Amino acid sequence: MSENITGRIDLYYDSLSKGHKKIADFIRLNYEKSSFMTAAELGRAVGVSESTVVRFASNIGLSGYPELQKKLQEMVKSRLTSVQRMEAAKRYEGKGLIESALSSDIDMIKKTLERVPRDDFYGAVSAVNRAERIYILGVRSSASIASFAALYMGFLYDVVLVDTSATSEMFEQMLRIGPNDVCIAISFPRYSSRTVNALRFARSRGAEIISVTDSDISPIAPLATYLLPAQSSMVSFVDSLTAPLSLVTALVAACVEERGGDIQADLEELEKIWDEYHVYRTGEEDADGH
Repeated sequence: MSENITGRIDLYYDSLSKGHKKIADFIRLNYEKSSFMTAAELGRAVGVSESTVVRFASNIGLSGYPELQKKLQEMVKSRLTSVQRMEAAKRYEGKGLIESALSSDIDMIKKTLERVPRDDFYGAVSAVNRAERIYILGVRSSASIASFAALYMGFLYDVVLVDTSATSEMFEQMLRIGPNDVCIAISFPRYSSRTVNALRFARSRGAEIISVTDSDISPIAPLATYLLPAQSSMVSFVDSLTAPLSLVTALVAACVEERGGDIQADLEELEKIWDEYHVYRTGEEDADGH
Protein backbone atom coordinates (compact mmCIF):
# COMPACT_ATOMS: atom_id res chain seq x y z
CA MET A 1 0.00 0.00 0.00
CA SER A 2 1.44 3.38 -0.98
CA GLU A 3 1.99 5.85 1.79
CA ASN A 4 0.38 9.22 2.30
CA ILE A 5 3.08 11.66 1.20
CA THR A 6 2.10 14.22 3.83
CA GLY A 7 2.86 11.58 6.46
CA ARG A 8 6.35 11.19 5.00
CA ILE A 9 6.82 14.96 5.11
CA ASP A 10 5.75 15.00 8.76
CA LEU A 11 8.27 12.25 9.52
CA TYR A 12 11.19 14.26 8.15
CA TYR A 13 9.96 17.76 9.00
CA ASP A 14 12.05 18.47 12.12
CA SER A 15 15.29 17.62 10.31
CA LEU A 16 14.60 19.88 7.32
CA SER A 17 16.34 23.18 6.60
CA LYS A 18 14.45 26.46 6.74
CA GLY A 19 13.97 26.51 2.96
CA HIS A 20 12.80 22.92 2.88
CA LYS A 21 10.34 23.57 5.69
CA LYS A 22 8.84 26.37 3.58
CA ILE A 23 8.31 23.85 0.76
CA ALA A 24 6.82 21.32 3.20
CA ASP A 25 4.43 23.92 4.62
CA PHE A 26 3.33 24.98 1.14
CA ILE A 27 2.66 21.37 0.09
CA ARG A 28 0.69 20.68 3.27
CA LEU A 29 -1.61 23.63 2.60
CA ASN A 30 -1.76 23.33 -1.21
CA TYR A 31 -1.24 19.66 -2.01
CA GLU A 32 -3.82 19.65 -4.84
CA LYS A 33 -2.15 22.59 -6.57
CA SER A 34 1.38 21.33 -5.80
CA SER A 35 0.74 17.97 -7.44
CA PHE A 36 0.60 19.53 -10.91
CA MET A 37 3.46 22.01 -10.50
CA THR A 38 6.90 21.56 -11.98
CA ALA A 39 9.86 21.91 -9.63
CA ALA A 40 10.50 25.38 -11.03
CA GLU A 41 6.87 26.44 -10.53
CA LEU A 42 6.84 25.16 -6.97
CA GLY A 43 10.10 26.95 -6.26
CA ARG A 44 8.68 30.27 -7.54
CA ALA A 45 5.52 29.84 -5.48
CA VAL A 46 7.52 29.23 -2.31
CA GLY A 47 10.35 31.67 -3.02
CA VAL A 48 13.21 29.18 -3.34
CA SER A 49 15.28 27.87 -6.23
CA GLU A 50 14.34 24.91 -8.42
CA SER A 51 17.40 23.04 -7.16
CA THR A 52 16.19 23.52 -3.57
CA VAL A 53 12.90 21.85 -4.50
CA VAL A 54 14.74 18.94 -6.09
CA ARG A 55 16.92 18.53 -2.98
CA PHE A 56 13.81 18.64 -0.80
CA ALA A 57 12.45 15.56 -2.53
CA SER A 58 15.71 13.72 -1.94
CA ASN A 59 15.88 14.84 1.68
CA ILE A 60 12.53 13.21 2.48
CA GLY A 61 13.79 9.90 1.14
CA LEU A 62 12.47 10.00 -2.44
CA SER A 63 14.38 9.32 -5.65
CA GLY A 64 13.72 12.83 -6.92
CA TYR A 65 11.06 15.39 -7.75
CA PRO A 66 9.20 13.17 -10.26
CA GLU A 67 8.54 10.64 -7.49
CA LEU A 68 7.30 13.40 -5.16
CA GLN A 69 4.95 14.69 -7.85
CA LYS A 70 3.69 11.18 -8.62
CA LYS A 71 2.90 10.49 -4.96
CA LEU A 72 1.10 13.82 -4.62
CA GLN A 73 -0.96 13.13 -7.73
CA GLU A 74 -1.89 9.66 -6.51
CA MET A 75 -3.04 11.13 -3.21
CA VAL A 76 -5.19 13.90 -4.65
CA LYS A 77 -6.67 12.38 -7.81
CA SER A 78 -9.57 10.84 -5.95
CA ARG A 79 -10.33 14.13 -4.17
CA LEU A 80 -10.31 16.58 -7.06
CA THR A 81 -13.64 18.17 -7.94
CA SER A 82 -14.55 18.99 -11.53
CA VAL A 83 -13.64 22.62 -10.91
CA GLN A 84 -10.23 21.65 -9.53
CA ARG A 85 -9.67 19.42 -12.54
CA MET A 86 -10.33 22.37 -14.83
CA GLU A 87 -7.78 24.37 -12.84
CA ALA A 88 -5.22 21.57 -13.04
CA ALA A 89 -5.75 21.30 -16.79
CA LYS A 90 -4.34 24.80 -17.26
CA ARG A 91 -0.96 23.08 -17.48
CA TYR A 92 -1.91 22.28 -21.09
CA GLU A 93 -2.29 25.94 -22.02
CA GLY A 94 0.03 27.05 -24.79
CA LYS A 95 1.12 23.49 -25.58
CA GLY A 96 -1.69 22.43 -27.89
CA LEU A 97 -4.38 20.39 -26.22
CA ILE A 98 -4.52 17.64 -28.83
CA GLU A 99 -0.74 17.14 -28.73
CA SER A 100 -0.69 17.13 -24.93
CA ALA A 101 -3.70 14.85 -24.55
CA LEU A 102 -2.62 12.22 -27.08
CA SER A 103 1.02 12.29 -25.96
CA SER A 104 -0.20 11.77 -22.42
CA ASP A 105 -2.24 8.73 -23.51
CA ILE A 106 0.79 7.22 -25.23
CA ASP A 107 2.80 7.74 -22.06
CA MET A 108 0.04 6.19 -19.92
CA ILE A 109 -0.02 3.05 -22.08
CA LYS A 110 3.77 2.70 -21.83
CA LYS A 111 3.70 3.08 -18.06
CA THR A 112 0.87 0.58 -17.78
CA LEU A 113 2.83 -1.96 -19.78
CA GLU A 114 5.75 -1.55 -17.38
CA ARG A 115 3.66 -1.73 -14.20
CA VAL A 116 1.22 -4.58 -14.74
CA PRO A 117 2.30 -7.60 -12.64
CA ARG A 118 2.43 -10.50 -15.07
CA ASP A 119 1.56 -13.02 -12.34
CA ASP A 120 -1.62 -11.10 -11.53
CA PHE A 121 -2.49 -10.65 -15.20
CA TYR A 122 -2.21 -14.32 -16.10
CA GLY A 123 -3.74 -15.32 -12.78
CA ALA A 124 -6.75 -13.21 -13.73
CA VAL A 125 -6.90 -14.91 -17.13
CA SER A 126 -6.99 -18.37 -15.54
CA ALA A 127 -9.60 -17.23 -13.00
CA VAL A 128 -11.89 -16.06 -15.80
CA ASN A 129 -11.52 -19.33 -17.69
CA ARG A 130 -12.35 -21.52 -14.70
CA ALA A 131 -15.25 -19.35 -13.44
CA GLU A 132 -18.85 -20.46 -13.71
CA ARG A 133 -20.05 -16.89 -14.10
CA ILE A 134 -18.33 -13.55 -14.56
CA TYR A 135 -19.75 -10.39 -13.03
CA ILE A 136 -18.47 -7.13 -14.51
CA LEU A 137 -19.07 -3.70 -13.02
CA GLY A 138 -17.94 -0.12 -13.42
CA VAL A 139 -19.56 3.11 -12.30
CA ARG A 140 -19.77 6.44 -14.14
CA SER A 141 -16.81 6.87 -16.54
CA SER A 142 -15.66 3.30 -15.81
CA ALA A 143 -19.05 1.95 -16.93
CA SER A 144 -18.07 2.29 -20.60
CA ILE A 145 -15.07 -0.01 -20.12
CA ALA A 146 -17.20 -2.48 -18.16
CA SER A 147 -19.72 -2.52 -21.01
CA PHE A 148 -16.93 -3.08 -23.55
CA ALA A 149 -15.55 -6.03 -21.57
CA ALA A 150 -19.03 -7.53 -21.10
CA LEU A 151 -19.79 -7.28 -24.82
CA TYR A 152 -16.82 -9.37 -25.90
CA MET A 153 -16.71 -11.73 -22.94
CA GLY A 154 -20.43 -12.30 -23.35
CA PHE A 155 -19.81 -14.03 -26.68
CA LEU A 156 -17.94 -16.81 -24.91
CA TYR A 157 -18.74 -16.77 -21.21
CA ASP A 158 -21.71 -16.57 -18.85
CA VAL A 159 -21.47 -12.85 -18.09
CA VAL A 160 -23.51 -10.50 -15.93
CA LEU A 161 -22.97 -6.80 -16.62
CA VAL A 162 -24.03 -5.31 -13.31
CA ASP A 163 -26.38 -2.35 -13.63
CA THR A 164 -24.82 0.23 -11.33
CA SER A 165 -27.53 2.86 -11.62
CA ALA A 166 -28.93 2.01 -8.19
CA THR A 167 -27.16 0.44 -5.22
CA SER A 168 -30.08 -1.82 -4.30
CA GLU A 169 -30.26 -3.20 -7.84
CA MET A 170 -26.54 -3.98 -7.79
CA PHE A 171 -26.95 -6.31 -4.82
CA GLU A 172 -30.03 -7.92 -6.33
CA GLN A 173 -28.09 -8.75 -9.50
CA MET A 174 -25.16 -10.10 -7.50
CA LEU A 175 -27.29 -12.11 -5.08
CA ARG A 176 -26.11 -15.51 -6.38
CA ILE A 177 -22.40 -14.68 -6.72
CA GLY A 178 -20.27 -17.34 -5.04
CA PRO A 179 -16.87 -19.04 -4.73
CA ASN A 180 -16.94 -20.37 -8.28
CA ASP A 181 -17.47 -16.92 -9.78
CA VAL A 182 -15.27 -13.97 -10.71
CA CYS A 183 -16.05 -10.29 -10.36
CA ILE A 184 -14.19 -7.86 -12.60
CA ALA A 185 -14.38 -4.34 -11.17
CA ILE A 186 -13.15 -1.21 -12.93
CA SER A 187 -12.69 1.96 -10.89
CA PHE A 188 -10.68 5.14 -11.39
CA PRO A 189 -10.66 8.54 -9.66
CA ARG A 190 -13.00 9.81 -8.51
CA TYR A 191 -13.63 6.38 -6.98
CA SER A 192 -17.22 5.28 -6.50
CA SER A 193 -18.32 4.01 -3.10
CA ARG A 194 -20.87 1.81 -4.92
CA THR A 195 -18.05 -0.16 -6.53
CA VAL A 196 -16.29 -0.62 -3.19
CA ASN A 197 -19.48 -1.82 -1.51
CA ALA A 198 -20.26 -4.24 -4.34
CA LEU A 199 -16.78 -5.74 -4.13
CA ARG A 200 -16.99 -6.15 -0.38
CA PHE A 201 -20.20 -8.09 -0.93
CA ALA A 202 -18.65 -10.23 -3.69
CA ARG A 203 -15.64 -10.98 -1.55
CA SER A 204 -17.82 -11.92 1.42
CA ARG A 205 -19.44 -14.53 -0.85
CA GLY A 206 -16.05 -16.03 -1.74
CA ALA A 207 -15.81 -14.77 -5.34
CA GLU A 208 -12.42 -14.01 -6.86
CA ILE A 209 -11.91 -10.30 -7.53
CA ILE A 210 -10.10 -8.78 -10.50
CA SER A 211 -9.55 -5.08 -9.79
CA VAL A 212 -8.67 -2.85 -12.73
CA THR A 213 -7.69 0.47 -11.17
CA ASP A 214 -4.98 3.11 -11.16
CA SER A 215 -2.76 2.16 -8.21
CA ASP A 216 -2.45 0.23 -4.99
CA ILE A 217 -3.84 3.19 -3.06
CA SER A 218 -7.18 2.74 -4.82
CA PRO A 219 -9.95 1.64 -2.43
CA ILE A 220 -10.63 -1.45 -4.56
CA ALA A 221 -6.98 -2.57 -4.54
CA PRO A 222 -7.07 -4.24 -1.08
CA LEU A 223 -10.15 -6.22 -2.14
CA ALA A 224 -8.44 -7.71 -5.19
CA THR A 225 -7.44 -11.30 -5.72
CA TYR A 226 -5.69 -10.05 -8.83
CA LEU A 227 -4.70 -6.37 -9.10
CA LEU A 228 -4.29 -4.94 -12.60
CA PRO A 229 -3.05 -1.34 -12.35
CA ALA A 230 -3.51 0.96 -15.35
CA GLN A 231 -2.42 4.56 -15.61
CA SER A 232 -5.16 7.16 -16.00
CA SER A 233 -4.94 10.89 -16.58
CA MET A 234 -7.12 13.96 -16.73
CA VAL A 235 -7.76 16.17 -19.74
CA SER A 236 -9.64 19.15 -18.32
CA PHE A 237 -12.45 17.62 -16.23
CA VAL A 238 -12.57 14.59 -18.53
CA ASP A 239 -11.05 11.26 -17.46
CA SER A 240 -8.71 9.75 -20.03
CA LEU A 241 -9.08 5.98 -19.73
CA THR A 242 -7.18 4.93 -22.85
CA ALA A 243 -4.66 2.79 -20.96
CA PRO A 244 -7.32 1.01 -18.85
CA LEU A 245 -9.25 0.18 -22.03
CA SER A 246 -6.08 -1.21 -23.62
CA LEU A 247 -5.43 -3.34 -20.54
CA VAL A 248 -8.98 -4.74 -20.55
CA THR A 249 -8.65 -5.47 -24.27
CA ALA A 250 -5.46 -7.42 -23.55
CA LEU A 251 -7.20 -9.30 -20.73
CA VAL A 252 -10.09 -10.39 -22.97
CA ALA A 253 -7.70 -11.42 -25.77
CA ALA A 254 -5.53 -13.42 -23.36
CA CYS A 255 -8.58 -15.21 -21.95
CA VAL A 256 -9.62 -16.26 -25.44
CA GLU A 257 -6.09 -17.36 -26.31
CA GLU A 258 -5.80 -19.52 -23.19
CA ARG A 259 -9.08 -21.28 -23.98
CA GLY A 260 -7.69 -22.15 -27.37
CA GLY A 261 -9.63 -24.25 -29.88
CA ASP A 262 -12.72 -24.86 -27.79
CA ILE A 263 -14.03 -21.37 -28.58
CA GLN A 264 -13.95 -21.81 -32.33
CA ALA A 265 -17.26 -23.69 -32.42
CA ASP A 266 -18.92 -20.92 -30.38
CA LEU A 267 -17.64 -18.24 -32.75
CA GLU A 268 -18.70 -20.20 -35.82
CA GLU A 269 -22.21 -20.59 -34.36
CA LEU A 270 -22.35 -16.85 -33.66
CA GLU A 271 -21.35 -16.06 -37.24
CA LYS A 272 -24.20 -18.25 -38.54
CA ILE A 273 -26.69 -16.47 -36.29
CA TRP A 274 -25.42 -13.04 -37.31
CA ASP A 275 -25.70 -13.97 -40.98
CA GLU A 276 -29.17 -15.45 -40.60
CA TYR A 277 -30.58 -12.41 -38.84
CA HIS A 278 -28.58 -9.81 -40.82
CA VAL A 279 -26.93 -8.42 -37.70
CA TYR A 280 -24.16 -6.81 -39.76
CA ARG A 281 -24.44 -5.12 -43.14
CA THR A 282 -22.50 -6.53 -46.05
CA GLY A 283 -21.22 -4.79 -49.17
CA GLU A 284 -23.88 -6.58 -51.21
CA GLU A 285 -26.75 -4.85 -49.41
CA ASP A 286 -28.24 -1.68 -50.82
CA ALA A 287 -29.19 1.42 -48.85
CA ASP A 288 -32.53 -0.17 -47.85
CA GLY A 289 -30.81 -3.25 -46.43
CA HIS A 290 -31.94 -5.60 -49.25
